[in-house]
Amino acid sequence: MSVLDDIIAGVREDLAPRVAALPLEQLRDDAMSAVAPRDAYAALLGDDTGITLIAEVKRRSPSKGALADIDDPAALAERYETGGAAVVSVLTEQRRFGGSLADLDAVRAAVDLPLLRKDFTVDEYQIWEARAHGADLILLIVAALTDDELRGFLALTHQLGMNALVETHTTDEVERAVSAGAKIIGINVRNLKTLDIDRSVFAPLAAGIPTGTLIIAESGVRDVADVGRFASDGADAILVGEALVRHDNPQDTIAAFLDAGRSARLALQDQPTA
Repeated sequence: MSVLDDIIAGVREDLAPRVAALPLEQLRDDAMSAVAPRDAYAALLGDDTGITLIAEVKRRSPSKGALADIDDPAALAERYETGGAAVVSVLTEQRRFGGSLADLDAVRAAVDLPLLRKDFTVDEYQIWEARAHGADLILLIVAALTDDELRGFLALTHQLGMNALVETHTTDEVERAVSAGAKIIGINVRNLKTLDIDRSVFAPLAAGIPTGTLIIAESGVRDVADVGRFASDGADAILVGEALVRHDNPQDTIAAFLDAGRSARLALQDQPTA
């Protein structure tokens, strides 16, 4: 069993008692009465002179273990907003990442930015759940879904006024995401089956994504050099967790990363055309 398979098995186990406690019909009512979703696509779009940033509330990960003691996720999210993040990502998977829906609720009450519910979506219940808790963006991992599931989950997400970050790792997954109609495609340079990182895969995968689709660089962002590389290779936005939660002043890190992305984009514009 791969790491991804193991995580998904745990997600399904943890989902069952929530479904039993709150039937889908009642959850749908809660979702429809939630505050209107924010436009995460517009927030991530930015402009041609730079990139945007998704800042993540992340306590631990399967690859690194414990990252940070985050007693107040709302306060951290407020610092992200002050620093210039376009979107805040909140991990809600508990077993491997130490997150919860309570974290999402706390962050939603604290910031006005669009929120990404970062979890392993394997059931439509989780999409309704995300909307009921104020999420504006959800994660759909192509490797974890069939084509029918991907299309159906995308359709429901858009029906509820949200956007989906559709995560890919290979050429085949990029093609599947594009075919399904994804508007925001993430390229995760971490192999979720082995947890190894290979930043060199980003550029060729980004080249296969059509114009008009937002490209998000996920994982592997350690410093301004990584940001510049991803921005030069086609990223419209970066998703950053570890490099922020391990920093005493995440606002400064966000500012530095945005500056690096802007410099890389401007350097591309200054290059002579053939």
